[in-house]
Amino acid sequence: MAGLFTADIENRGLVLDPRTKLIVMITLVVFALGGTGSDIETVRYGTTALSILPLILLMTAKQYKKAAVFGILYAIMKSAEIFLVPHITGVALSIIGLCCLIFVRLMPGLIMGAYMLSSTTVSEFIAAMHRMHIPQQITIPLSVMFRFFPTVLEEFAAINTAMKMRDIRIGGKNAGKFIEYRLVPLMVCSVNIGSELSAAALTRGLGTKVKRTNICKIGSHAQDIAVLLLTTPLHMLWILGMIGVIT
Repeated sequence: MAGLFTADIENRGLVLDPRTKLIVMITLVVFALGGTGSDIETVRYGTTALSILPLILLMTAKQYKKAAVFGILYAIMKSAEIFLVPHITGVALSIIGLCCLIFVRLMPGLIMGAYMLSSTTVSEFIAAMHRMHIPQQITIPLSVMFRFFPTVLEEFAAINTAMKMRDIRIGGKNAGKFIEYRLVPLMVCSVNIGSELSAAALTRGLGTKVKRTNICKIGSHAQDIAVLLLTTPLHMLWILGMIGVIT
């Protein structure tokens, strides 16, 4: 799990500009999670097709296991939404329908966000934000987020290891102490990590009014154009559907 949120420069597959990844993620959030154009049949098909893109990007980054797990889970939930939900009623419809709705809408953006975190360094992200003239009030919290999740996962793994040695686990002899000795330290660590990362960001000069320099080389290349072209048809289908050309 930690590898999913940790930037691996050597095995990140296609070297995409951070802005390209951000555009793809926003597109997936708007159409998959937000349900934009869900009343237009062609847009629904286009959204489903575009949801496969994050899985392909994970495979190019050699994260085959994670891509397979996410892909199988998404395929099961999507199939249940199409073939199972219309034929059930009552409580089963409420439970299964809600689960399918949450997973099908949430997973594409979540997978793309995980890929973005695992293939983008903090320096590249900050350079991209400066290129887009994003205010520091937004850049600093987002840059802190890039290090927050990997650090919290590392702390959680360390806490798990320590507690297993003391047999504090669900089903163990000391199961009653599970919340006290695992979740409480994790919450305290999360607060401390957030404060430390914020202080580190300010120490590196992210809060100054002076224009920062950056040695990261970012920019659009052929692969960025290809990925953006894959997202363009979905926007075009939505526009055509809004004006009544297609349904």
